[in-house]
Amino acid sequence: MSHKLVDCRGLACPHPVINTKKALEEASIETITTIVDNDVARQNVTLFAKNAGHQVSEEQKDGFYHLTITRNDASPAAQTSACAAESSAVTAASAGGSVYFITSNELGQGSPDLGEVLIKSLFTTLTAMTSPPVALLFLNTGVYLTCEGSPVQEQLEKLHAAGAAVLTCGTCLEYYHLKDKLLLGNISNMLEINNWLSGPYKVITIA
Repeated sequence: MSHKLVDCRGLACPHPVINTKKALEEASIETITTIVDNDVARQNVTLFAKNAGHQVSEEQKDGFYHLTITRNDASPAAQTSACAAESSAVTAASAGGSVYFITSNELGQGSPDLGEVLIKSLFTTLTAMTSPPVALLFLNTGVYLTCEGSPVQEQLEKLHAAGAAVLTCGTCLEYYHLKDKLLLGNISNMLEINNWLSGPYKVITIA
């Protein structure tokens, strides 16, 4: 069995995911072990590998996370998942699906109090739409909206329940010390976020 070690200690997002992805794309590699030194990278790499249909086992050694990924390219579940994702993307795009790219916890510039009122009004409007957004991507101070104390928690829960993907930047959560306060959705990384932004959807930026 061909095995590869991917040492990502000291690397910031999205490099652990990108390096893991590159290793998995090598046809001769059957298993890889990615080493990371922080929990956000651990979650990002694990989520990426599992979403791709591969198996992941985890072990801690000397304060580092060792993530062993076994390729599962021929897995019926992986193939079904990939086909379903592609079909969903095509359907959403043809139906005018939108991705909201949210980089602030306020809407517009000026009074912070008014900005909070406006952002809550926006999310309330989104919940009233016939078709919810395909995805909501949160970066920078926008991550406060997916964490404890969010002024739009109720609206976000409704959108998530309606099928909208809620993805929050792991690097931003780490920077603002909010990693343990995430309310819903998944911790994401720049590679995944960029895939959404460059996909077939209409992107609406909220800053």
